[in-house]
This record gives sequence, C-alpha cells and structure tokens, in this order.
Amino acid sequence: MQAYILGIDIGTGSTKAVAVSLTGEPLGTISNHYPINSPEPGYSEQDPLLIWDAFVKCLAGITAKLGAAPQAVSLSSAMHSIIPVDEHGEALLPMMTWADARSENIAQALRATEKGERLYHNCGTAIHAMSPLNKLLWLRDNQSNIFEAAHKFISIKEFIWFKLFGVFEVDYSIASAAGMFNIVTKEWNDEALTLTGITASKLSTPVNTTYYRNSIRSEVAVLTGINAVTPFVIGASDGACANLGSHTTGPDVAALTIGTSGAVRITSPKPVYNYEAMVFNYLLDEQTYVCGGAVNNGGIAVNWLLKNFLQKDNLTAADYDALFNEIATMPAGSNGLIFLPYLYGERAPLWDTKACGTFFNIKPAHTRSHFLRAGLEGICFALNDVLKTLEDASGGITQVNISGGFTSSAVWTQVLADITGKRLAVLQSEDSSALGAIYLAARVLYPESYGKLTRVEQQDFIEPSAKNHEVYSRMFPVFKKLYGDLKVSMHLVDGWE
Repeated sequence: MQAYILGIDIGTGSTKAVAVSLTGEPLGTISNHYPINSPEPGYSEQDPLLIWDAFVKCLAGITAKLGAAPQAVSLSSAMHSIIPVDEHGEALLPMMTWADARSENIAQALRATEKGERLYHNCGTAIHAMSPLNKLLWLRDNQSNIFEAAHKFISIKEFIWFKLFGVFEVDYSIASAAGMFNIVTKEWNDEALTLTGITASKLSTPVNTTYYRNSIRSEVAVLTGINAVTPFVIGASDGACANLGSHTTGPDVAALTIGTSGAVRITSPKPVYNYEAMVFNYLLDEQTYVCGGAVNNGGIAVNWLLKNFLQKDNLTAADYDALFNEIATMPAGSNGLIFLPYLYGERAPLWDTKACGTFFNIKPAHTRSHFLRAGLEGICFALNDVLKTLEDASGGITQVNISGGFTSSAVWTQVLADITGKRLAVLQSEDSSALGAIYLAARVLYPESYGKLTRVEQQDFIEPSAKNHEVYSRMFPVFKKLYGDLKVSMHLVDGWE
C-alpha cells in the first residue's frame, strides 16, 4: 500500500475523507452525513457528537478501505459554528451552524455603527448573523445561564480537536472567521471581547494552520485504527483550503465553489476591504489571506427548482440530468425572464436575511422550461455579483477555477462562463477543501513531496460564448437593480406565510 495523507473536510451536511499518495495519486474517498435541525424559525442547529461520530467513521472507514493507516491527517472545516462547552469539552447546547439567523437583529444594529465597521476592518468577518461574534451576543442576552456556565466557546473543528487531544486550540483560519480575531496581529481582538463580555480565556489558543500534534487519545486510536503517534495537522477553514486545493494562488485568478451554498474567493498577501459588500478576509496561513464573498443560494436553490417545478421529492442523478437537459433547450436569457434566487435570504453582497426569491418579467410565452433556465441563470447572476464586487476591490480577474458537485453539469458550467464572461478552469470536481488540507500537511511534514502533490497535470477549460455573454451583459444591470427596487417590499412581507 502506498504511503498517503488523509484530508478530512468537516462540512455542514457531511464529513468527507480524501486519501492522496505522497506522489499525488488519489487513492479513495469516503463520507458520512448528518442532519441539520431547525426547532424554531431562524435556528440552524446540529448535534456535535453526530459530527464527531461521522469524523471517526471516516477515519476508520478509509483505513479499512485502503488496508493501511495514513502517514498524516489534516483537517478542513466549515466556518462560523459555535458551541458552548464545559471544561471537559462537552457541549452545553446544540451547535449553532453558519446558517443560524437568530442574531440577525443584533447584527443589523451593530453593522450600522462605527464600532461595527471597525470590527470588520480589524477582524475580517462580515457583521452578520453567521458570525460567531453575533451568536455570542445572542447567547449572552437570551441564554445567560449557559453563557455564564460555559468554560469555552468553540467551533466544530475545535470540538473535534479536543476529542482528539484534550486541548482547546484553534487555527488562524477558523479563528479569523469568528469576528473576534485580529487578522493582522493574529490575536483575539480586545474590542470584540469587551463587546461580548468575555475574556480570551473563554476562547481557544490560536495556532498557525500548519500546526500539528501527534499523540491522539488511545481510545480514539482504537476506534479509528490509526497509530496514536500519527501527526494530525490542524489545517484551515473549508474556503481557505479550497483556494489552496484548487490552485487559486495567482493575483488574477479566483476560485468559485458551489455546494449547498456558494462562494467566490481570491488569494492575496493583504486583506481586501469593502464594508458595504463586506468582502471577507480569512487567513490561509500567517502571510496569506483568502478574500471573497459567500452566497446562500447554490445547490439548495437548484433542489428547490427540482422539487417545485419537476415535482421531485427524493432527488436522483436522473432528476438532475432531466433538469439540465430541459434547461439546455432554452435560449440564453430565458426570453427576458429574470430570477432573484434569494430563497434563503442572502449573504454577499446584499447581507439581507429578509431578501426573497422573485421571478420578474413573466410573459404569456414563458413555459416551465423558461422558469427552470431563469432559475439557474439567477443563481449564476448572484455569483457574478460577488465576483464583480471582488474584482472591483482587488483588480482584474481573468480566470475562475471552479469546484463542487456542479462541475459535473456541462449546462450549469457553461451558463456560469457565459454570465461571468470568464474562462473557467475545472481542476478537479469536489474535493478541493480536503486537498487543500492535504497540501498544508505536506508543506510542513513532507516538503519534498509538496511539489508532486500540488502539480497541475491537466486542466479542462470552459470558454464563454461571446453571443450569450452579450445577452447576459444586458440583463445583469437589471438583475442588480431589481433587489434595490424590491428591498422595501421584501422586508414588508417578511414573515408572511
């Protein structure tokens, strides 16, 4: 069996393990899923023990599948989660995920202040309900008994790290997504701590993303089949890892990922600021920032189209094929039909949880197929909105490296290329975050193998159609203007059932 590094991506819906040999050969993947709970409107919660169980199953499963333990393990993780825990690392409440919106009013009030803008510039995270900063403020004001009893406030990666090693540590990348970490000095921000009413002792110790330990608890070694002295690299956030894993390190290249949600990111030696659009600035390592914006409505909006226009509940690969085949029969621009895809509110660049989905310019000639294509185009328009905001703030972008499950659809990727007018490069399909974690491990543990692991042997490119891009270029300003025209009405009807 070849020696390999195992990258594990701890996502919102599943944890996935990817094994790659020290020469860059993919050896296998395995994933385990878990539910998201919404006990009340605006709540998005998960049981961290279920995620820990999925993590253990991934370690044990890949080890059994390949017949050998990895040389090293490195972690990628979703951002913006928060869990109050006791001194033993046991959760006092369910984990609040990035999508938890119960602190929206707190975030809106803070965003309107000079303090909010100052915190954004110092800490790099959007002033939004997703930020752990605002989640902490909500806990302090609404569950004060838990807030006071908590020994630490940690993310899901810190929860798993404590289960592995019995210490509270957080990588710079996850810390920089908390809204409480100074992204320049790389220390917990005093103003954020004062605002929340906690001290740095209530948070984990920050470490670089190449930091590692190699003494997992013996009971974990038994559960997973991994040698207790195997080094575990703490790694970075999923977005930062995805940039590294998709080879998005040049000044004129962006990474675009679509899963349940979506994101556009660049890599920069310094932060890129835009408070109105709240471009995020997260650390990849001590000297590198990943800057960009995330949207709420990616694959989850496509699923809505399938369920409501094609009447599909238990979605299969054939259902997706049917959707894209039907979309392909329609002309670019859907004969003027425009879709605002804000079914689940929106993050960048609107930052409006009360935004809603809207079809505009409906005419008698429009059929179901038009609505389906307009739906997909709306998702791509929203991502283009983020891309243009980022490009305006940072400089020209000539190529977009794409990843995520959507890359398997030729129709979706072509629509994206035509709307953005950019050349798209498909470097791999779904595993960029796990690969980025693997690259971080190789950088510190196997520098002699780093070049082999990160080489790009083949790129598939998707070129935009000039004719279609011209159509979309006329439509995009209308798409942009519609939200501003409808924002007040969206807020008036928010909460209507």
